[in-house]
Amino acid sequence: MADRVLMITWGRPVPGREERGLEVFNEAVGLYGRKQQEGKVESFDVALMVPNPVIDGYIAVRGSTDQLSLLQEDEEYQRNMIDASLIVEDLCVSMGYCEQGVARQMELYQEAIGKVPQSA
Repeated sequence: MADRVLMITWGRPVPGREERGLEVFNEAVGLYGRKQQEGKVESFDVALMVPNPVIDGYIAVRGSTDQLSLLQEDEEYQRNMIDASLIVEDLCVSMGYCEQGVARQMELYQEAIGKVPQSA
């Protein structure tokens, strides 16, 4: 079961590169779909946001630490990320925790809170 998430977010497209942006987006969706079918990632979600000043969309890829580490070393993934960096603003890749990983992180957080003096 997945306990990690690779979150890829992006902002608006670079003006004049919208068509290439659509191609790169479709390539990314195809890549993660193949990786899921091959069992190399657990799952992925795609979201496109309503217009706002922060992010235009995200792809959240779920898997184990090993799966997501291998994904980031995959040449097709790297090429797709390079392509994306040339056609969107504010491309950001972040590792995080999901599902069972959230429970463990909350345990660690709770332990840390116990070491900090609390004030009203």
